[in-house]
Amino acid sequence: MPGQRPNNRFTVLLPLLFAVVLIIGILLGMTLSTGQSAVLFDTGTSPKEKYTGQTKIEEMLRYIEAKYVDSVDRDKLVDEAIKNILDQLDPHSSYISQEELRQVTEQLEGNFEGIGVEFMMVDDTVVVVAPIAGGPAETVGVMAGDKIVQVEDSIIAGKNLDNQDVINLLKGEKGTDVTIGVLRGTQKSIRRFTITRDEIPLQSVDASYMLSERTGYIKISRFSATTDKEFLEAMEQLVDEEGMEDLVIDLRHNPGGYLQKATNILSQLFPRDGELLVYTEGRAVSRSDYESTGRSFFNIDDVVVLIDEGSASASEILAGAIQDQDRGLIIGRRSFGKGLVQEQYRLSDGSALRLTVARYYTPSGRSIQKSYDDLDAYRNDFQERYENGELFAENKIPVDDSTRFYTNHGRIVYGGGGIIPDIFVPLDTSLMTETFAGLRAMVPNFIYRFLEKDNPGLQEWTLQTFRDSYRISEDVFQDFVAFVGEKDEDLAAEASAYRSDLKRYLKARIGRYLFEEEGYYAVIHTSDPMISKALEALSKPNPIKEQALFDKR
Repeated sequence: MPGQRPNNRFTVLLPLLFAVVLIIGILLGMTLSTGQSAVLFDTGTSPKEKYTGQTKIEEMLRYIEAKYVDSVDRDKLVDEAIKNILDQLDPHSSYISQEELRQVTEQLEGNFEGIGVEFMMVDDTVVVVAPIAGGPAETVGVMAGDKIVQVEDSIIAGKNLDNQDVINLLKGEKGTDVTIGVLRGTQKSIRRFTITRDEIPLQSVDASYMLSERTGYIKISRFSATTDKEFLEAMEQLVDEEGMEDLVIDLRHNPGGYLQKATNILSQLFPRDGELLVYTEGRAVSRSDYESTGRSFFNIDDVVVLIDEGSASASEILAGAIQDQDRGLIIGRRSFGKGLVQEQYRLSDGSALRLTVARYYTPSGRSIQKSYDDLDAYRNDFQERYENGELFAENKIPVDDSTRFYTNHGRIVYGGGGIIPDIFVPLDTSLMTETFAGLRAMVPNFIYRFLEKDNPGLQEWTLQTFRDSYRISEDVFQDFVAFVGEKDEDLAAEASAYRSDLKRYLKARIGRYLFEEEGYYAVIHTSDPMISKALEALSKPNPIKEQALFDKR
């Protein structure tokens, strides 16, 4: 009733009643939840509260570990989550696990720790192709042709090991010992060598030799921590001992590497100080210019750079600077088109994040990065080039007029998708068959057996006389066909159709045995259309001027 005072007793009992009801509700809810097919967890946080991404991912992982129906590998889940995040960025930002990082570092740093042998598998036996000069294996007396049949107390011959299995057995920390047992020649007793592992250099300059009386050749397979040093050593030998005047740099299938190593090499080709070689710039990274140092040790006249669809990153930087500054000619096919700069950040567990932070720009200002809006198309770029005819006809190369730039002498060049060569050389598919690949795969094992026999006079050849005059006889070729026939009669029946090319590869493998990589490439290049085009261009008094006149026709 109006004006009536509340009942004091009811007022006192009201909170107690609420508490009892609340407890009954909780107990009832727990009973009803038993046996239900799904349980949703409420953290008690208001939906309006803002989570950080890190908080959300960590929270999700905790729930998975606590409640998921099966046991899970947390580290594996984290790795996959990181990879999926990076997949949303660009094709070259990547996560590198601890184990992968070790292998990547070996490739880029230019060395690994082991015994120092190059080997191949012959009928389930490890055969030393060559001990690395100055390496631990050579020091103790391991020789080319030795068959490694034992490592420590374990027989490894006939165990169906693959190359990685053998590498894992022979590699190890610097200063540790490994004992190997080898069979040499026709000897029946095993020789044992205890080898102390050491740092083994990984060469990134695969070969350097003279193509002609005045033209030298240097092949660079990647830009590692030692590439510029290796390049200088090759240049010194070619210039001081062979009299090189012109230079062909082969960057075909070179995926790139360290930017600074590419610019160091470029400085040797630009005598003047302050020539712009490349610059980088990104959203959070200000522009950085890389210029020639003016400390060139050699006088080189004309330069040719060979590229193809496998030339990427630092290879494109080198080719782009040579082209934009009209320092030389680019010959081959359009390069890959990777113009993104990655920085590597070590993570706490020993893995690493390689993150794109900027873009490369050639001296004329062009970005060579091709579009990656469609990641599937980006990854299948080679197949697309093959199918649209770009690898076979220059007029099939896609060109966007809005990306037109000009070289130092006014020649037109294009950006937006790799370096387009000055002189186009189509892809030769005549040997891109499964049959030839199968026959070629038989060559190393056959030549190993061929060289095991008594071959007097081989050591009397020089590289030049071997390249120009040594011939694979028809008898040797027929021996090779018989060797193939022992393993695959159908394949052997096809060998005669590839006679001249197989003889070239047989000769090249012998050349490798006699003169290492220089011997191999010197023979292979006798039928290399890009090398022929390079020598043709360099035979002209002023190759750049000749090309500029041709471009204006």
